Amino acid sequence: MDIAFSTISTIIKKRRSTKPVAMNGKKIPDYQIESLLELADWAPTHGFTEPWRFVVYATAADFSHQHAELYKCSTMPENFDQAVYNKLHDQGDKASHVILAVMKRGNLPKIPVIEEVEAVSCAVQNILLGATALGIASFWSTGGMALRPPMKEFLKLTEDDHVISVLYLGYADTSPEGSRTIPLEEKITWVR
Repeated sequence: MDIAFSTISTIIKKRRSTKPVAMNGKKIPDYQIESLLELADWAPTHGFTEPWRFVVYATAADFSHQHAELYKCSTMPENFDQAVYNKLHDQGDKASHVILAVMKRGNLPKIPVIEEVEAVSCAVQNILLGATALGIASFWSTGGMALRPPMKEFLKLTEDDHVISVLYLGYADTSPEGSRTIPLEEKITWVR
């Protein structure tokens, strides 16, 4: 088997989601985050719209505290849940960095929105694979306020822009085991 294929195959198969609470608080050097963002910038993009934009929090807890306050300020008192607030507030305490990945709608309306979303998703996958290669744990989240209008307002996004992920990065002492529940043969139809 080709060495390059073997290497990338191993990285893809080793990539796991590690919840931020399972991270150990050790800081990732900023230059490694910059290297991951450089990988993201090489995602496929139809029409060279390059719709990915990133907001990087060098201290994950800063984002988590702002996220919790955004939840509190935009939730009607009768719907406010202190447990949700606490979870959002503390979620980044053991993570190193948070990267918000945003789809900034390009100026080529002929390109469907779904393709712009897919391009940003590919950029995020590049970050996840690069993180795995560097021994960095990651968690792709869309929970809390991530997909709600107040987060768009907080990030000063337009109506056509979308938050694609809140990506928690850090180090973990252990990595979850991987598995698939549906056999690959059941997911493939060959047409010959």
